[in-house]
Amino acid sequence: MAIGALDAAAAYGRAMKTAAPSSGAAGGLAGLSAAGAGTGGNFAGMVESMVTDASTSLRTAEAESAKQVAGKGDLIDVVTAIGAAETALDTVVAVRDRVVNAYSDIMRMQI
Repeated sequence: MAIGALDAAAAYGRAMKTAAPSSGAAGGLAGLSAAGAGTGGNFAGMVESMVTDASTSLRTAEAESAKQVAGKGDLIDVVTAIGAAETALDTVVAVRDRVVNAYSDIMRMQI
């Protein structure tokens, strides 16, 4: 699975909107710079929130699948839950890939 830079940036933008909605109407870069100027816990909190949301959606998808197998669930609910879980997991993977790439770039810098 290849995730491009634009996909990762879009996923990061969506994650920033859900983690800390901007107070101004401008949004976008203003919210990003406000998060970057904080104490440093904002990024860790955002990642923790993303992982928690991803695990919750994965558990929901698993529960919906189990209900469908038992004959008590609706197929639409299963597909919706699996789609949400896949999107959440793709977002977490995209952010992880960008963090690893940034770390690699920093390690290659000349001092």
